[in-house]
Amino acid sequence: MTTLLPPLRTAGLALLCWLFLALPSQAQKILEKLNRGVVAVRTSTSQVYVGWRLFGTDPAGIAFNVYRGAVKVNATPITGATNFVDNTAATATYSVRPVLNGVEQAGSATAPTLAQQFLRIPLQIPAGGTTPAGESYTYSANDCSTADLDGDGEYEFVVKWDPSNSKDNSQSGYTGNVYLDAYKLNGTRLWRIDLGRNIRAGAHYTQLMVYDLDSDGKAEIACKTADATVDGAGTVIGSAAADYRTVNGYILSGPEFLTVFNGQTGAALATTNYLPARGTVASWGDNYGNRVDRFVSAIAYLDGQHPSLVMGRGYYTRLVRAAWDWRNGQLTSRWVFDSNTPGNGAYAGQGNHQLTVGDVDGDGKDEVCNGASAIDDDGTGLYANGLGHGDALHMGDLDPNRPGQEVWQCHEDPGAYGAYGLEFRDARTGQPLWGVATTGDVGRAQASDIDPAYVGAEVWGSAGGLYTCTGTLISAAKPATVNFGLWWDGDLQRELLDGDHIDKWNPATSKIDRQLTIYAAPYNMGYNNSTKRNPGLSADVLGDWREEVISRTTDNLYLVVLTTVIPTTYRLPTLMHDAQYRTQVALQNSAYNQPPHPSYYLGGGMAPPPAANIILVNANRAPLGSPARNVSPANGAPGVPPTGAVLTWQGAASRYNVFLGSSPQALQLVAEGTSQTSFTPAAPAASGTYYWRVDALYDGDAIRDGETIAGTVWSFAVAPGTATVWTGTLGNDWFAAGNWTAGVPTATLDALIPVVGTSYPLVAAGTATVHSLTLASGATLS
Repeated sequence: MTTLLPPLRTAGLALLCWLFLALPSQAQKILEKLNRGVVAVRTSTSQVYVGWRLFGTDPAGIAFNVYRGAVKVNATPITGATNFVDNTAATATYSVRPVLNGVEQAGSATAPTLAQQFLRIPLQIPAGGTTPAGESYTYSANDCSTADLDGDGEYEFVVKWDPSNSKDNSQSGYTGNVYLDAYKLNGTRLWRIDLGRNIRAGAHYTQLMVYDLDSDGKAEIACKTADATVDGAGTVIGSAAADYRTVNGYILSGPEFLTVFNGQTGAALATTNYLPARGTVASWGDNYGNRVDRFVSAIAYLDGQHPSLVMGRGYYTRLVRAAWDWRNGQLTSRWVFDSNTPGNGAYAGQGNHQLTVGDVDGDGKDEVCNGASAIDDDGTGLYANGLGHGDALHMGDLDPNRPGQEVWQCHEDPGAYGAYGLEFRDARTGQPLWGVATTGDVGRAQASDIDPAYVGAEVWGSAGGLYTCTGTLISAAKPATVNFGLWWDGDLQRELLDGDHIDKWNPATSKIDRQLTIYAAPYNMGYNNSTKRNPGLSADVLGDWREEVISRTTDNLYLVVLTTVIPTTYRLPTLMHDAQYRTQVALQNSAYNQPPHPSYYLGGGMAPPPAANIILVNANRAPLGSPARNVSPANGAPGVPPTGAVLTWQGAASRYNVFLGSSPQALQLVAEGTSQTSFTPAAPAASGTYYWRVDALYDGDAIRDGETIAGTVWSFAVAPGTATVWTGTLGNDWFAAGNWTAGVPTATLDALIPVVGTSYPLVAAGTATVHSLTLASGATLS
């Protein structure tokens, strides 16, 4: 049974009037091209659970066959959820093969059968050390991030190693160096970066952004560096001998850098002066180094298509955010927003211990939500609501019955937040929709659909009870955990991840039921960041759309990737092909970690998710020019007949999107997902120059499966219509053919009415249509 079969893409040819009815076209966000992420786990002596990815770009009709070795194990192609239980005692590898229009396509990479529901990646623990104060320290694996570093379609993991003496900014003392490691799923360590003595260790200092910043199919790593940082190739950045640590262990002087590293080798690709810059320490609210070094960071699609890097500094008082682009081997500043800039004063103090991103105003471009304030995609202020700093932040389509997205967050200072220390607001305007009356510092907040009786996310915090997304109190009782959400079991509700256990809210008892305990054998999984009890990462990295838990073992010898083996009947694309979810995964490690939310509502009573407006980039694809060629009309053709252009092209893709418009900047989608290699506009064209583009959509292709390749913009000129001249030979009837030299004017004929000695035309009844009309001086028309 398939519970939800969303229409991922319209497959037919849409013939719309290209002058009046064309659909607006937003840029497609560029995301990584993944493989099918097949995972196979033995769940009993006689059964193996198999799961795999549905791409966001897959056509609605795609089906799959599952293979155990060379043997197909499903009776008919699977059109429902992308998981399968194989009744077998055999030990084998598994793969899946897409089926399109009844034809089986090339197979996926194979996956071994795991004995347990997790992968274990061996880690290489850095050697401990001793500080100048004589304090010894050791290392634990801390925050993680994930991306395809080498372009093979498989996720790798970047692990931050924190020393045992890492510090909060409010604490003095030396710390050990911070290390970054990259590991493949097979345990291969790709590189190690040593951030050096001039980068302090702690949750607020190093925010590592791991993302394909230049959209070449291989991800980069970007973070703050300093003199004595050593890249993955062994090259020192700046001065190897420099030491800017004070006797209290703070680093309040010396140069600060932003470095972009090659994801495959760890080598530094570019290093520049860090923005937001430190400037004067006291300008951030104190002089000992607490507020000046409160860092956050994110990835955002600020132009609607390409990812940009957002680095943030400060939130208690001064708030600065700097956007960067890594394009064509150049690291350039995009914009800087500073609450000290005249006109921005309301943004001071309106940031959280994290930030988040998403398109909150519907223009296709991401905004940056700092907490109680937000910055528009162009670096200008969007809103600041004055409610002040907070420790937790959730943004998504939390209430699917109202337009746009919403924010649920907690606040710290009653002097700023007033009555409501927990507030639910419009993500575009910052206007609170409702709140929970509290006192004091409200330190936690959560938003997840945990009760199937109510559509939308349920919300709660460290004060108050459990509420619907519209503010109705469900019960005074609420989940004992206010931490991470995790889509784990087979329904659409989100489960709860807290440190070393996974729980599910039981509405009947108003308590949580344990789903899985992971601190004991065989999992032996730990958690990070003390009372925050975070995983290294939670994200959809394997199998179907459900989420994995990625965290260290308690002895730090392994990174564990824990995956569900509970079958589901819900068919959804991988969450990583929702650009908002993907960027929120990338920023998850920023300061106080928060779980990711997609741009659409995912929960009980949900509508099918919208088609993913994305382009997938595969580093291993063969060179490709324009996806459509030998076009007609030829580019720049001057004399296309006014009866309308028939657009034709040649190409090897399975489907195409056609765009047409009166300028290169105003192209509109006129045919989506057509398998034809021609398109005829539905209305006659006026004379003038027109522009068009054909994008190729590849389904089932061994190299480009799931990709959309944007085409070249071409132009053609529509010629003026042939003229017919008024004679008036038969009288004044416009509609009498004998009154014209070439018949009655039409939408494709120009009409000329000269001075004549007979009668002038009269449109007595009906509607006259003409391509263009020229009325000579002295002539009349009535």
